[in-house]
Amino acid sequence: MTNCTVPPPIQRWLYRVFDRLPLHLHLDFWGQTTLDFNQDNLPTIALQIYHPGVLKTLFLSQDPLALVDAYLQGYIEVKGDLAPVIPIIQQHSYAKINWMQSLRAWLTACTLPSLPNLQRSNAPWKKLQFQTRRERDRVAVQHHYDTGNAFYKLWLDPQMVYSCAYFEHPQMNLQEAQEAKLERICRKLKLSPGDRLLDIGCGWGALMRWAVTRYGVKSHGITLSKEQYAYNQSWIAEAGLSDQIPVELLDYRDLPKEPTYDKIVSIGMVEHVGVQNYPIYFQSVLAALKPNGLFLNHGITTRDRWQNTSLGERFIDRYIFPDGRLTRLSTRLDAAEAAGWEIVDVDNWRPHYAKTLRCWVENFEAAFEQITAQIGERRAQLWRIYLIGCALGFENNQMGIYQTLLHRKTDAVWNLPMTRANWLW
Repeated sequence: MTNCTVPPPIQRWLYRVFDRLPLHLHLDFWGQTTLDFNQDNLPTIALQIYHPGVLKTLFLSQDPLALVDAYLQGYIEVKGDLAPVIPIIQQHSYAKINWMQSLRAWLTACTLPSLPNLQRSNAPWKKLQFQTRRERDRVAVQHHYDTGNAFYKLWLDPQMVYSCAYFEHPQMNLQEAQEAKLERICRKLKLSPGDRLLDIGCGWGALMRWAVTRYGVKSHGITLSKEQYAYNQSWIAEAGLSDQIPVELLDYRDLPKEPTYDKIVSIGMVEHVGVQNYPIYFQSVLAALKPNGLFLNHGITTRDRWQNTSLGERFIDRYIFPDGRLTRLSTRLDAAEAAGWEIVDVDNWRPHYAKTLRCWVENFEAAFEQITAQIGERRAQLWRIYLIGCALGFENNQMGIYQTLLHRKTDAVWNLPMTRANWLW
C-alpha cells in the first residue's frame, strides 16, 4: 500500500477518457483516491487498483491491455458483473485514445513508482516469431487447445464438440444441436460405407466417431494438439476402433501428395491457417482428395478484414486464441477457386453460432467454480469475457460462419444431387 494519491493531471485525463462511456465506473486507487464516472448510468463496475505503477505502465505502454496484465498479476481487482459491460467495451473497441492529449498527465505518470514485477502476458508463440510458420502454428494451437481436456469437458456438450452447432428448431438443446450438425456434415459429404474420410483438425473426435459408427467409413484424424491427440487415442482404443480411426499429430502441409481420401472435412480449423497460407492449405487438401471426392470447409469469417488492431482482436490474440486470423468469405472462396476448387454450396450458420455460444456461456457460468479450481479465477474471467464477446460478435454480425462444400474443378461431370434437398433430407 502506498500513501501516494492520483495526481490532478492524471485525474483530469481519466475523466476525459471514461466520461464518454455509458456505464457507471468506480475507481479506487490503493485506498487513497476514488473517482466516479457517470453515476446515474447502469451497468456499474468497480475497479480496485492496488499500486500507482498500474497508471505508470498504462501511460508508458499506451495500451489498455496493460490493465489486463495487471489484473492477471493481482494489481487490479474487479467488482461487479462484467457481462453487461462487455457490449459497451466492444462498441468502443476501435476508439482511439489520445495518450498525449495531456502532456502534463503523461509526464506526471512517468514520475509514479513502478510496479515491482509486472510481466506482459504475451502468448508463448510470440517468443517464436522468428521461427518457422509450422512451429508458430503448432505452439499457437497448443496454447488454445491444450488448456486441458478436463477444462473443456466442463462446458462443452458430452461429445466435446468445440464448433458451431446446428439448431434445427429453437427448442433443441446443445447436445441435440451438435448431433444435428454432425449428421448434416455427413449427409453433405455423401458418406457411404468404405469411404476414407480425413478430418483436418479433428478436435476430440466427435465427427470421426459419428461417421464411423453410423456411416461405416474409415476415418483419419490429424491435429496439432497433444491433449486432443491423447484424448482421441484413449477413447478410440476403448471403443475398439483403432483400425478404423487412426489419429496423428500432423500438420496439414504434410498430407499425402497423391489422391488418398474420398472425402475431406475441416471444421473450425481454417481460422488458424492465415490468409498468406490459404494457397498451400487449399492445394494440400486438393492433392490428397481423390477424383470425384468432396471437401467440406467450415470456418468463421469477419465482416471487415482482421487486422489485429481493435481492442477485442488484440485481447483474443494475446490471451485466448493466438495467431488466429479471420477474413471475409470472399477472400477464402477466391483462394479456393485459385487453387483448383469449384464451389458447390455455401451455407450461412451465423445465427447457429450465436446460439451455440450462448449455450456455452450458460454452461461456463454453471461450472464457474470448477473452472476456477482448474485454471484460476482470473484466467477463467478472461475466458468468460471471450465467450460472451464472441456471442455478441455473431449476434451483431461482426463475425459470420459458413460451411462451404467444394469439389475439384477437373471433375467436369456433375455427380452430385441437383438440389440441396436431395442430399440433406
